[in-house]
Amino acid sequence: MTDDDDGGIDDRLNALYEHLAATAERPIARAASARLGEAEAVARDLADRPAEPETVRERAGHVVRLLREAGDTEDEAADEHVAAALEIARELAGDDDPT
Repeated sequence: MTDDDDGGIDDRLNALYEHLAATAERPIARAASARLGEAEAVARDLADRPAEPETVRERAGHVVRLLREAGDTEDEAADEHVAAALEIARELAGDDDPT
């Protein structure tokens, strides 16, 4: 994975973080809140600190797992951000499983 990848790795990492940070501004279900908060923290770390490609894949995979475990946010705008973040995280992790 290089900065020359489609969309640029830094741009994708920033977009991942921005989508997850946006969920913090929404009135989401309490059950989803902890998972989304943890995913946001991992995404912020990825966006703020340079990392080796393998580390990016591993941490993005962790974000994927957290987002899949988050469940229903009970907020349509938050759901849209989560879906966009999940797509980006899956790409970064090399995850081909859409579930």
